[in-house]
Amino acid sequence: MNVRRVIVVGSAHLLAYYAGRRGLAGVLKALPILALAGTAATIAPSVGTLYAMLITVGLLCSAVGDVCLVWPERFTMGLASFLVAHLCYVAAFASGGLGAMAWPWLVVISMIAAGLLRVLWPHLGQVRWAVLLYVTVIALMAWTAARRAALPATPASSGTLALAGALAFMVSDGVLAFDQFVRRFHLAYAVVMVTYYAAQTLIASSVAVFA
Repeated sequence: MNVRRVIVVGSAHLLAYYAGRRGLAGVLKALPILALAGTAATIAPSVGTLYAMLITVGLLCSAVGDVCLVWPERFTMGLASFLVAHLCYVAAFASGGLGAMAWPWLVVISMIAAGLLRVLWPHLGQVRWAVLLYVTVIALMAWTAARRAALPATPASSGTLALAGALAFMVSDGVLAFDQFVRRFHLAYAVVMVTYYAAQTLIASSVAVFA
């Protein structure tokens, strides 16, 4: 995948969003993710076909989530789509076995997840348990990526890219949740989408280094 295309289309999406062209922004939003899925599905993988397939399915589920989130009333459906995507990523990161327990990463990731939940919890209302499940799964994804990165049999660049992508995803979803449930701020959407596109590009790139 040419990363420049993700940057160009992603930037066009943000410009359309902040210009109030929500229809155009909605059309553009999922295109970079679909392009990444297409590349992950067709490029010769350096980490095995099962890994590539699971990453591809995760990207496609993410694209569905992107479309759902264009409409605020479909937020729960979008959350479910991304939950499935994260489970695909967990399965991909674990597909070749796991390295050491990566205790330092587990502590850091758990602290981040717990801190986020502490801030969000009073504001979640009826979606508390859905958000708890989601935060737990994305934390599991990041920890699984950390363990995969420590596995000697995994290509170092692939493991590092997957871990960086998982951490960027935590940042993106954390900002999204804060903006959605706690306090709105104008630049939240830009932060969410920049870190989101970066996360997906890094995870997709872990299949093979894209040109």
